[in-house]
Parts: sequence; C-alpha cells; structure tokens
Amino acid sequence: MKKLLISAAFAALLAGISPQAVFAETPKDQLVVATTMSNILTLDPAAITGRETVQVLNNVYDTLVMLSPQDRNLQPRLAEKWEIAEDRKSIRFHLRKDAKFASGNPVTAQDVAWSLKRLLVRNLAQSSFLKTRGFKLESADTHFVAEDEHTFVLNLPGADDPKLLMMILAQNGPGSIIDSKTALKNEKDGDLGGAWLTNNSAGSGPFTLTQWKSNDFIILTRNDEYWGKKPAMRRVLMRHLPESQSQRLMIEKGDIDVAYSLQAPDLKALETNKQISIESVPGSGFYYLAVSMKDERFANKKVREALRYLIDYKGVDEAVMPFYGKLHQRSLSSGVMGSLPDQAYTLDVAKAKVLLAEAGFPNGFETTLRVLSEDPFLKAATAIQNTLAQAGIKANLISGSGDQIYGAMRERKFELLVGRGGGGQQPHPDNNLRSMAYNPNNSDEAKLTNYQSWRTSFYDEKLNKKIETALVERDPATQTKLYEEVQTYMDELVMPIQPFSEVVDTAAFRSDVGGMIVSPWLSRFEGVTKTR
Repeated sequence: MKKLLISAAFAALLAGISPQAVFAETPKDQLVVATTMSNILTLDPAAITGRETVQVLNNVYDTLVMLSPQDRNLQPRLAEKWEIAEDRKSIRFHLRKDAKFASGNPVTAQDVAWSLKRLLVRNLAQSSFLKTRGFKLESADTHFVAEDEHTFVLNLPGADDPKLLMMILAQNGPGSIIDSKTALKNEKDGDLGGAWLTNNSAGSGPFTLTQWKSNDFIILTRNDEYWGKKPAMRRVLMRHLPESQSQRLMIEKGDIDVAYSLQAPDLKALETNKQISIESVPGSGFYYLAVSMKDERFANKKVREALRYLIDYKGVDEAVMPFYGKLHQRSLSSGVMGSLPDQAYTLDVAKAKVLLAEAGFPNGFETTLRVLSEDPFLKAATAIQNTLAQAGIKANLISGSGDQIYGAMRERKFELLVGRGGGGQQPHPDNNLRSMAYNPNNSDEAKLTNYQSWRTSFYDEKLNKKIETALVERDPATQTKLYEEVQTYMDELVMPIQPFSEVVDTAAFRSDVGGMIVSPWLSRFEGVTKTR
C-alpha cells in the first residue's frame, strides 16, 4: 500500500494536482522513469560526472552532432553539415538556422564557442575531454571561432583524428551547447552561471529542467521552443529508486514506465511477463581484473600471463554476467575500427601453475583482491578468487564503496582489483586505448588518474608511440592495420588489465512504451510514445 501511495503522489505531482486526489496509472503523455541518482550531484554541463547525468542532459541540451543509437555513427544535430579541412587541422560546422534555446534566444556560433571555452575556464570534470586532446584556456579564442552567426570553426591544437573530436563533442557534458545570454544573466562571482546551472537548464533540447530534488526526483517539461519534432511526452519524471526490488514491483503494477537499475534476479523474474519488455544493448567499457605493477610479483610478466588462465571466462559469463556484460577479452570495444577477435583464453589451471613456477612461485602466494560490494562485481570477484586458489594464489577479498575501491586504485595502493572502465563512450579505438593502455608519465607525482595504465603503474614508451601513430594515420585501411598491430603488441606485453566481459546496458519498460533508447549515453526521450 505504501508503494501505491508513493506512486500516486508522483503521478499527481506530474499532473500538477494534489497527491491525495488521484490513484491512477502513469498518464499517456507523461513518462515515469526509475533510475539511480546517487551520482547526480549537479546538472551544470561543465561539472557533471556519470552516465545517469548524461542521460538527463541528453534531453535538455543539444550538441553539434550526435551518435546514432543504432550504429553509433555521427549524425547532424545543431550542425546540419560540416567539413573537415584537407590538412585535418580544423572542422567547420554549419548550424541550423531555426534552432532556438528554451528562452527563445537563437542558437548561434557564438554560443557554441562560449560553451566550449567555458569548459576550460571552469576547469571542472568535463574539461578533461578537451585538455587531454591538447586544448588550453590561453588559446581558447584560437581553438573556438565563430565566423558568423551560423558558422563555427573548431581549430585542433595538434595532430589528432577529427572524427574522434566530433565523437567527443557528440557527448553531453563536453559537447553541451549552453544559452550564453541566459547563463550570464544568472552569473554570480564570475562563475559563468555555474551555481544557477546546478539545478536549472539553459539548453535547446526537447525538454527543459523544471525541478530537481537531489536523490529524489527530476521533472522535465516539453520545450515549446524546440526546433525538432514535438515530443509525444509532455513531461518526464525521473525517480530515484535505487532498490531493484522496488523498481520491479512498481513496473509490474504499472506505477512506472521504465526501470533502469534492475538487478539480474529481478530482470530474470520479469522475462516471462508479457506486459514488460527487457532490452540489453552494448554499453561502454569492460569488467576486468587489474594488477598493480608496483607489486614485484605482478611486475613479473609470467605471473600476469598466469592470471590470464585463472579466470573462468565462460563460467563467469553464464553465471554472473547476464544483463550486465558479455564475454570479451580485448581492450577495444566490439565493432570499433581494427578490433580483433578475442584471444580465446580459457580457464587452464595446469598452464597457470607452470607459469607461476617459472616465475618463482611454485606454491603460489597470498594477496588481496579489491572489489565493489555490489553485483556483478562481488560475484565475479568471488568466482575469480576461487579459480586463483586452484593455482595456489590466496586472494583475500576487500570489498567496499567506489571511493574505497577505486580510491585505492587512483592512489596506486592495491594489489589485485576487479573493476569496470576502459572508455568506449566514443566508438573509436583511441578512446579505449587512452583509457586502458596509454600512459604519458608514470611518476607518482603526475597523478594521471584518468589513465588506467597510470593507475596500474604500467608504462611502455613503444606502446605509447604506436597509439599516437595510429591516431593520426589518414588512410583508413592503414589506420585499421595499425590498430590491429597495437593489439598484437599488447598481447606480447601482457597488459596489467585483463578484460573478461564487455559492459551491456539493460532496461525494462512497459510493452506499450515505444521508441525507447536504452543506452544512458545515447538515450533521448523525444521519440518515446505510449499506446494506451
């Protein structure tokens, strides 16, 4: 009864009437989405982190270009067309002339230049996307140029692949185009509207931010100034419901339309319900086993090689990863340029024992294995702990929160760790490799925590150069071959991070809901419909 009262109250909130006055299923023109909002700390595009926040911004802000949800190819958004210069040092974007912000202000090239420069000025989380590509605040006016009201030029700071830059600008956060006039109107103490944009919006997307109550709910309202097709949904209510069982019960009753944070047992239980659809799509990144090269045992190549054969890839895939991931062993996302087939590693305890003996550990050794205290991480780590033990490696589990587990990795104070990461938001090999393999400075003082190789204390100058060379190769066939060679070389090195599963994103939704885009990185509600 308590759940029903809560649902009725929120339905009433959407309808704008007293919660006590209504007990009904979700309205036909309003979408109710259950998700987890623990990582939503701000809605300022320059400061956000996490895919859940990107999902909100996708509905509020436009980007110059977007990635197709079907094949992740680049498509027009605010930019109707673009040209990459012959020397690949600039990209000229031609903006659509009918686009307006929710305020009614026209979208101009000046707004684009201001939004990108603002990232560097604020120097918060999302600025890293530009800074790692060489963009600097002192030269921002050279990088970001408004030639006229509807022509924006992006000048690259150095040799790069322009398509990768466009993929980055397709992601809300680094690519969000903000109404500069509205933001500056609400500026305080030189924050470029930062405080106001924490819980207000100034975008040109299909919806506007009406209300956000931290760790409770977000209400989005249809933007009447939107340049595209009018969304069928008049409002979207996103609810913070971190408990999987609560989401399951409420979607079964019809109290919510979409459930984004269901755990595998509840998804499995819903599979036979004809009123509910479950969809899994490729996500971003990998589940992996990582080692610290600061530990002399794992700095030994043969020990790392032994670990390759102490993961029951098939068993973990079948017993632990349904709805979370699919078996995958390489550091490049499936389907990206040059991605090679898996190496077909299998659990082989005898082979691992031989390698450990050759490394000087015939009886194994004792170590620690860090892992998040939630599914599927803990179950995967427990399975790996068991297979490590078969070769004499006693791995004592240390479980905890993200700060406790990944914090130790960021401080380079761990031994073994089961985690998730590796890029993949941009469908380009460099996006994976910069995260998983590239490390320009291995010193502790560098604190390059956004590089997984730095976290694992792994450095190989030759590998760095191979990644840099592949990125700027202009011939597609040659570039593909270079990325294949990078992976082969990584196999020879025996990397400190061994993926065992590629992330998939899964959502459940009522079967009368159409036009759902499951991936939070690409999700937009503008095309969602209800047939009821």
